[in-house]
Amino acid sequence: MILVTGATGSIGRHLVRRLRERDVAFTALVRDEAKGAALGCPYVVGDFDDPDSIAAAMTGVDRLFLNAGGAVPAEGEQPMVRQQMTAIDAAVRAGVSRIVKISVWGATEDGLLAEGAHWTIEQHLKESGADRTVLRPSGFMQNFLTGAAVFTDDAGNIVGTYGDSRVSYIDCADIAACAEAALTGSHTGTFVLTGPQALTHTEIAAQLSTVAGREIRYIDVPPKRLVATIVALGAPTHFAEDVAALCANVADGTLSTTTTAVTDLTGHQAKTFADFLADNRETIRASWTR
Repeated sequence: MILVTGATGSIGRHLVRRLRERDVAFTALVRDEAKGAALGCPYVVGDFDDPDSIAAAMTGVDRLFLNAGGAVPAEGEQPMVRQQMTAIDAAVRAGVSRIVKISVWGATEDGLLAEGAHWTIEQHLKESGADRTVLRPSGFMQNFLTGAAVFTDDAGNIVGTYGDSRVSYIDCADIAACAEAALTGSHTGTFVLTGPQALTHTEIAAQLSTVAGREIRYIDVPPKRLVATIVALGAPTHFAEDVAALCANVADGTLSTTTTAVTDLTGHQAKTFADFLADNRETIRASWTR
């Protein structure tokens, strides 16, 4: 039995669909009962901030898909560290034999925000003794699905500090396919997941423009302006500065490499950004048209 955490998220909903189609036994962990019912699969209600509910959810589980939360503007340690370590400990106590964790490309000791948090969790998972597969995806193509997960100006143009650097964004559907392969097969180890090509944000804006039916530009701004933009959205300054610093690392080409991990794990090639746009044409047109 597989327990799928983050079941209603960008990766989890694709994984739920894949497991249902293949008639694999699994249960989804959700915080909201209504959202669980909408999945149309077995589910349990639990919360990573409620250790007892997580322990109860592990009953009868032998494989765990661990994907919980992202970086938030919190003081001190990111909440995901405590939350995911709690889940790992509960899984080990319950006799779970395989844990497949979603991490982040660039996870490193003392890294900013998610990079440092996922590194700490990875080390805890390693020390747990459970068989493990760590998936480290590049940026999500889904960030561009509605525009809500990217920074835009009043005209609906993409704003960032990436310069002409390239990013090998990946479709969350491909991340889910890799997770399924790891959960149902024998793959262990750490895999960096990327799309098959790396694009500049200028190229991404041009492709979005074709689908949206209007011109969308990428506007490169100094880091200080990006910080001001993020602060204006309600984030504290220290969080905005960390986000801008991570964007500056991307400008140095840290996410420009492509890997064959998706093909290695699943047997099929990762989707291109053009494939992603074609699959989500109506949503993108509705969200980006002004």
